[in-house]
Amino acid sequence: MFEGLGAVVTRPGRHRATLADVAATVGVSRATVSKALNGRGDISDETRERVLAAVAELGYRPTTGLTQGEGRRALAVVFDIPASPYIVGVLQGVLAAATEAGVDLLTRLAPDRSSRTQRAVAREWVAAQQAAGVVGIIGLTVSRPGAILQAAGNANLPFVMVDPVDAQDGHMVSVGSSNWAGARTGAEYLLELGHRRIAWVGGPEASDAARDRLYGYQAALDAAGVAIDPDLIRSGQFAIENGAEHARDLLMSADPPTAIMAGDDEIAVGVLATAHELGIRVPEELSVMGFDDTPQAAWTTPPLTTVHQHLEGMGAMAVQTALSMAEGHPPSSRHVELATSLMVRDSTAPASSGR
Repeated sequence: MFEGLGAVVTRPGRHRATLADVAATVGVSRATVSKALNGRGDISDETRERVLAAVAELGYRPTTGLTQGEGRRALAVVFDIPASPYIVGVLQGVLAAATEAGVDLLTRLAPDRSSRTQRAVAREWVAAQQAAGVVGIIGLTVSRPGAILQAAGNANLPFVMVDPVDAQDGHMVSVGSSNWAGARTGAEYLLELGHRRIAWVGGPEASDAARDRLYGYQAALDAAGVAIDPDLIRSGQFAIENGAEHARDLLMSADPPTAIMAGDDEIAVGVLATAHELGIRVPEELSVMGFDDTPQAAWTTPPLTTVHQHLEGMGAMAVQTALSMAEGHPPSSRHVELATSLMVRDSTAPASSGR
């Protein structure tokens, strides 16, 4: 329950909004306001909507009994799929930076995909984070975040996206990698090895990062005067199954590629598995390249050549940005990109004359 908890001033010249202020504005009891903020189901949706609207209007920010700037603060990190090696890498950076800053870290799953676009659901979710004492939110590749971002903005709660799926929102603050430049560097390396039939197996077409990586691959081929063959370009989820499925189709075609670039390391693992199953030697007959440089890349057979992005650095930068915004400092840039580099291992070699 929230009775007796402090609140944060969000509008100059106004007293700090209290639970009683919210209750008076809506015309309900403080207990009803508390139920709405706690997500209790024994009040009507209409009442919950009115309470959350009043919370946003008055700038009421419940805390765990500490006013902002006193005692410990908390950040919430939210994601859709926590099992990804990529997510684990970014989380390591988030955790290290939060620990160094003396900030508690709360992990959250995003609201269900079917309901997260609803403003009422988004407002309720954001209010629940504030009730837990959260001063900033970090989103890791969360899809369809528009309503959550808007609700966080209305509540003056900083929200920083890492590697956003859709970066078209001009108000979004994000941290990512130079996806276009990284993919171009990787494709240029394969071209230097003499490969001309270089296939691309990428991530979802709706993903900005996936598109940027595809465009980087295409830019390298175009600059080298190599025709872009649409039959060599595939897309799907950032998943091992996607790499395995498309690799089988590509490698069993009449004119197979001599190299396959993958949109991330998990896709590349699927490509390696299919090549092994088909008896195609890597890298003697097929070069394979990934993207991310997750820990598993060094342990594949053979070890995977991949584009390295500083996953832990992205997480740390997101923490620093969210905390700075929570202290009232606007971000120096709304979109920060960390540099990528090529990590050459044993899965790539000069182009073979053919299988």
